[in-house]
Amino acid sequence: MAKNSAKSARDDDELVFVALGGLGEIGMNAYLYGFGPADNRQWLLVDLGLTFPGPSEPGVDVILPDLRFIIEERGSLAGILITHAHEDHLGAVLDLWPELEVPIYATPFTAGLLSAKQGEYAGKLKLPINVVPLGSRFDIGPFDVELIGMAHSIPEPNGVAIRTPLGNLLHTGDWKLDNTPFVGAPADEKRLAELGEEGVLGLICDSTNVLREGVSPSEADIAASLSDIIKAQPNRVIITTFASNVARVKAVADAAISSGRRLVVSGRSLHRIINVAIDTGYLPKDFTYLDQDEYQHLNRSDVLLLCTGSQGEPRAALSRVADGEHQAIKVTKGDTVIFSSRNIPGNEKAIGRVQNNLARLGCDVLTDNDGLVHVTGHPRRDELKQMYEWIKPDIAVPMHGEARHLRAHAKLARELGVKSAIPAINGELIVLAPGQPGIVDEVPCGRLFRDGKLIVPGVEGPVRERRKLAAVGVVAVSIVLSRKGELVCEPEAMIDGVPDETVDEHDMLDVVLDAVEGTLASIPQAKRQDPERVREAVRRSVRAAVGNEWGKRPIAKVMVHVVDTA
Repeated sequence: MAKNSAKSARDDDELVFVALGGLGEIGMNAYLYGFGPADNRQWLLVDLGLTFPGPSEPGVDVILPDLRFIIEERGSLAGILITHAHEDHLGAVLDLWPELEVPIYATPFTAGLLSAKQGEYAGKLKLPINVVPLGSRFDIGPFDVELIGMAHSIPEPNGVAIRTPLGNLLHTGDWKLDNTPFVGAPADEKRLAELGEEGVLGLICDSTNVLREGVSPSEADIAASLSDIIKAQPNRVIITTFASNVARVKAVADAAISSGRRLVVSGRSLHRIINVAIDTGYLPKDFTYLDQDEYQHLNRSDVLLLCTGSQGEPRAALSRVADGEHQAIKVTKGDTVIFSSRNIPGNEKAIGRVQNNLARLGCDVLTDNDGLVHVTGHPRRDELKQMYEWIKPDIAVPMHGEARHLRAHAKLARELGVKSAIPAINGELIVLAPGQPGIVDEVPCGRLFRDGKLIVPGVEGPVRERRKLAAVGVVAVSIVLSRKGELVCEPEAMIDGVPDETVDEHDMLDVVLDAVEGTLASIPQAKRQDPERVREAVRRSVRAAVGNEWGKRPIAKVMVHVVDTA
């Protein structure tokens, strides 16, 4: 694609930035850049990712950004640019692209993984993916975009230089400085320095590790450490990691060779990643491994199993192994399980459950607290300082972090001489140019839940009701009335998630039915001809009666049936 030709700004043009996900949280990245007059902006969406549910989202599969703002503006959305192939940067594309229907731009590995995921939709979805070369420069609407190679824990992470008539921006994406990334190239430090010399108005930069001093260790260090650890184990070795970390996959495969073991792979996402990595040249064409069905035929000392489940996902391979429910894979006393990953916030309990179950089976469990088995893909403070030295921005907008990370990053930027450092949260619209930069407005944003086959609201939706059910249970009451308001038969009730007995050992169901009968008796027959009046009165009395005995008020569902009588 051709490089953007020179353009000039009109008097009413503005350059703005707003996040629909990724500011105030780690995950669900979705960043909008807007250019043009306030009433006629064109937009570029950088990344469209998801995040994973915690205990407060019962039954939810994944969490997606609420795109209602840009859906209303989709006629002005020029395209979606994906910086790299992590789920928190592209995982929402398949679910939400049909609401946008704009071109998608991605480098070969990212495009290959997105196409592979698209294939799981059995041909029902055809994404317009434009595969762009590494280091390329092209137009997306009014935006002159250049990809700058970075290092991260996945192939082809890209920083994005965005040139506009009102100034240049650098959106770093996820990055670190690693001269030996094991797979792929180091960050293009020369190009970053050249961009800084050209002049950068704003740096929108990763904040994940701003609270940590120094420099992140190299992926090559992890490869060497894992090899040493695996060689020292007498029995089976099981390793779980993020499936997308191709460098870690290669390190594990190399360790299998150096230790004389056979590599076994279990987990659909790992198979997908390996196939895409082979197709795009990040793993050799002769990369070989055994499927999980071969596991049981190998001697214990010959096994090196690479599997999914580093975050305690209940359906992942390692969780099923830990629960003793995996058909092909069993572990026994003396086996070693290595968690070559970090805990994503919110997953601690799920991960702990898996680790404890493995320990009960007699396995030795190793984490990054026990040795060098994982390294971050994000910059620590000294790496951030180096980035600011290269780029020399006038404005810093911290991204990809919780509130504490964003504030600490803004403080660091000011200490490094940046004129304006703006820690914003999702939905806050920042004007970058012209004039004094700052937050000037808010746009609608929020969360959606993928709930089975459906996308449901994150606020007023079924998950909210599930939270209540989890805390206080439910009482259901059925009442049958005639059209004259007469009780046709005895009311019926059931309780679920509510204690069966009171503190005095009375039946809680009797408490419910007494409340129902007392309420019906207190309503004159003429007024019982209004089903809604009856329903609401009974609902209130049931909740109050159970609350008096239990100390908690349950959800009460009352069904009033009106029938004809002879």
